[in-house]
Amino acid sequence: MERVRTILTHRYPYPHEHSRHAIIAVVVGCLFFISSDNMHTLIQKLDNNIKWWSMYACLLGFFYFFSSPFIGKTIKPSYSNFSRWYVAWILVAAIYHLPSFLSMGVDMRMNLSLFLTIYVSSILFLLVFHIMFLGLWYIGLVARVAGKKPEILTIIQNCAVLSIACCVFYSHCGNRAILRQRPFERRNSGWFSFWKKEERNTWLSKFTRMNELKDQVCSSWFAPVGSASDYPLLSKWVIYGELACTGSCPGSSDEISPIYSLWATFIGLYIANYVVERSSGWALTHPLSVKDYEELKKKQMKPDFLDMVPWYSGTSADLFKTAFDLLVSVTVFVGRFDMRMMQASMNKACDGVPHGDILYDHFSEKEDLWFDFMADTGDGGNSSYTVARLLAQPSIRLNTKDSFRVLPRGDLLLIGGDLAYPNPSAFTYERRLFCPFEYALQPPPWYRVEHIAVNKPEVPCGLSELKQYEGPQCFVIPGNHDWFDGLHTFMRYICHKSWLGGWFMPQKKSYFALQLPKRWWVFGLDLALHADIDVYQFKFFVELIKDKVGENDSVIIMTHEPNWLLDWYWNDVSGKNVSHLICDYLKGRCKLRMAGDLHHYMRHSSVSSDKPVYVHVLHPTHVFSNFNELYGASYKSEAAYPSFEDSSRIALGNILKFRKKNWQFDFIGGIIYFVLVFSMFPQCKLDHILQDDSFSGHLRSFFSTMWDAFMYMLEHSYVSLVGAMLLLMAAIIFVPPKLSRKKRVIIGILHVSAHLAAALVLMLLLELGVETCIRHRLLATSGYHTLYQWYRTVESEHFPDPTGLRARIEQWTFGLYPACIKYLMSAFDVPEVMAVTRSNICKKGVLSLSRGGAAIYYASVFLYFWVFSTPVVSLVFGSYLYICINWLHIHFDEAFSSLRIANYKSFTRFHINRDGDLEVFTLAVDKVPKEWKLDPDWDGEQPKQLSHLRKFPSKWSAATPQQDPLATVRIVDHFVIQQTGKPDLETRTGPVTH
Repeated sequence: MERVRTILTHRYPYPHEHSRHAIIAVVVGCLFFISSDNMHTLIQKLDNNIKWWSMYACLLGFFYFFSSPFIGKTIKPSYSNFSRWYVAWILVAAIYHLPSFLSMGVDMRMNLSLFLTIYVSSILFLLVFHIMFLGLWYIGLVARVAGKKPEILTIIQNCAVLSIACCVFYSHCGNRAILRQRPFERRNSGWFSFWKKEERNTWLSKFTRMNELKDQVCSSWFAPVGSASDYPLLSKWVIYGELACTGSCPGSSDEISPIYSLWATFIGLYIANYVVERSSGWALTHPLSVKDYEELKKKQMKPDFLDMVPWYSGTSADLFKTAFDLLVSVTVFVGRFDMRMMQASMNKACDGVPHGDILYDHFSEKEDLWFDFMADTGDGGNSSYTVARLLAQPSIRLNTKDSFRVLPRGDLLLIGGDLAYPNPSAFTYERRLFCPFEYALQPPPWYRVEHIAVNKPEVPCGLSELKQYEGPQCFVIPGNHDWFDGLHTFMRYICHKSWLGGWFMPQKKSYFALQLPKRWWVFGLDLALHADIDVYQFKFFVELIKDKVGENDSVIIMTHEPNWLLDWYWNDVSGKNVSHLICDYLKGRCKLRMAGDLHHYMRHSSVSSDKPVYVHVLHPTHVFSNFNELYGASYKSEAAYPSFEDSSRIALGNILKFRKKNWQFDFIGGIIYFVLVFSMFPQCKLDHILQDDSFSGHLRSFFSTMWDAFMYMLEHSYVSLVGAMLLLMAAIIFVPPKLSRKKRVIIGILHVSAHLAAALVLMLLLELGVETCIRHRLLATSGYHTLYQWYRTVESEHFPDPTGLRARIEQWTFGLYPACIKYLMSAFDVPEVMAVTRSNICKKGVLSLSRGGAAIYYASVFLYFWVFSTPVVSLVFGSYLYICINWLHIHFDEAFSSLRIANYKSFTRFHINRDGDLEVFTLAVDKVPKEWKLDPDWDGEQPKQLSHLRKFPSKWSAATPQQDPLATVRIVDHFVIQQTGKPDLETRTGPVTH
């Protein structure tokens, strides 16, 4: 009994109530039955119906490209699940109206109507069963563990599987009762006949003739359970099968339908499994002991990281909130209210030293110091945790060409802003910033999430001052995204919390000054949304420079954006106060400027060694490769990660992967394309396209009709013309102001022209498909509810009801039973509705329609046009971004944010050595892991009071050891900045000298 786990308490979860083995069995059955048809017959029918198979290929191609972002993976937002159901719905609705599917032994119309009937009946039956079972639990007739509510998705999933199984069986075996003349043979043929030695060769020979094998399976393995007379109590509650005889068959069938018996078997298995698990507590699906199960559960644990931010989402409330917050911040608060002024007014002196809340000198007495810099932490969880895991390690071992280096963990972590995307909120800060860092280095056990630090620094117990704490510390400046709510969330989570994971945060304000060993300083500047420091911040740093920064001291300036590079790119001047501070007060003591905001890494060094080095992380490195001058000094690019070539290659992903990365853009793109062609529906005169004999003639007629539709839009339409004009204005505004107005207009016109041409092509393809079906009398033949009307005509013929079961159900449900089936089936008559209404418009004009009729027509057109248009609009827009970023060097932010790149992540580790030189290492990971597992070293290590004392501080490691960041991290840049006042050395570590 050790191998069978008994559920005794609520701590051990139940297994999922739906087994995918049933799905696999159904799929295998479908393939078997379809392949049982003669292959050469399929090929022959394909050759005879090439036109229809071409239409199938086109239709399925569009549906594939629409659903390709959701294939093979589960996406959490509800839009992905909606898209799957949406595609299944309208694809089936389109296919069942087209011919040629009978060549595969599938009657789509019969299968669809049968599926809907069985599906609805199964859901109602299981819902009644669950309500009754919960009632029994409520009055105490079943065990306590039965009170857990069933998963609605499980019920729907099971009902779909058994409905498909019944449809597959009906398609290839029918609803036939067994031959009356051979009852004895029927009862003795079955599963075991396959294993009889004398019949084995016969079965093997039949296997080569799939059609005969199929008949054997239908007549023997899935035979009906027997006659209704054998079950008197059920005789009025079963479905009967059709009678099949070798000769004439007097009377009606008394055999229970094999479809009914198959349905009842599935339902019975589900009920039996559910009752046994919920009432007795036995779970036979986990043949493990409790200890083994807990170990397995631990191994299967995974972190719940958020994905990269979908910047082009048309359904994200966060993005709309971000736009609103930015609008409010820029129009209301900028120039009127500044949190930095309030911080300055609340600043206080500490031990008689001015600005005690902003200046920190507890590192200044160390002999040497290791510290790290990173920025833009608030995007995907995988990339943030990858960098945080490297930052948290006691040391990083790096292999170089000839040897290896060991870089110890930094005592100080500097973060350069943009802590959470797309907007600052409690959710984004906790999930995108704190969660990855807490996994990488856990906070102390006394830490509480809700705790507010009101008297920082709150040093651990047993320590009297900050310089006694030997663990890693963290200082942060806000970025532009952190300012979208007026710095409210930043103040709450950074300035009034003491721990970012295992990093101690003594910081009280949004800007700070750090006095480091060997006469080095770090100035953390808060540029807000002005791209400059305010006068109070300027005053603080000027006084600090005069009072404390010596003539031979060296200063590192940290900002959230590289305004020196952006000014060059936009041909603008910003950050005047910062420039004034550096040029007129520091006077050459600024040795390094570093910034984030634009992602990825670049370093520019002055041609003359007396100017500061500029280190920044940015999007496409190749766009800024020509930067060479700042403040009258010449600069050159010394390092870039990724390289200029790799950056240009990555941009190609906008053509190939835009929709896969930004499938939520469908909501916007599909509506835009539909508005562009709204006034051109329907196209009633398409005879000349269909009647041309040559392919070139078809093309000429097609594009001629497309031009006529465009001219109609300019001369007669209102909705489409207004939509095109608004799109043109938006496209021109979207082009960066870096270019002249003339170039912006030209680019905008070309951009909109590409979208409009694509929308017109898709409109004509859809109209041609509908027109072809109408001409062959596949659509617009019988009006609304065609599927239900057809099904009722064949239902009595193929599903006999001698006892009047359907009439009784209709009476007991007050007519809801046929009504529900009728209107559910009408949902699959969308192509018929579209075709019927289109024919009426072409004959009588659009004014003949009522408002409701017009709304139904355009809604039915939109359902299909949206599927056709969304992959195309993403392709056109992605191609536009690629051309702009690689050829015109514009849209560097838009073109790379669309790719949602989790890879190519880096951070910089600094070392102030005993000689006072600053050694700089930039470490990078090319490929960020997407799958993580519980690190066995972390799990096996004895927990310590402070996590930085652990040998293995991070909870998760890569699921594949070869992809773990500790194994793939490498040095991409290495240089040394010499301390001021020392003579130049000819030999220095690294590829760059200053």
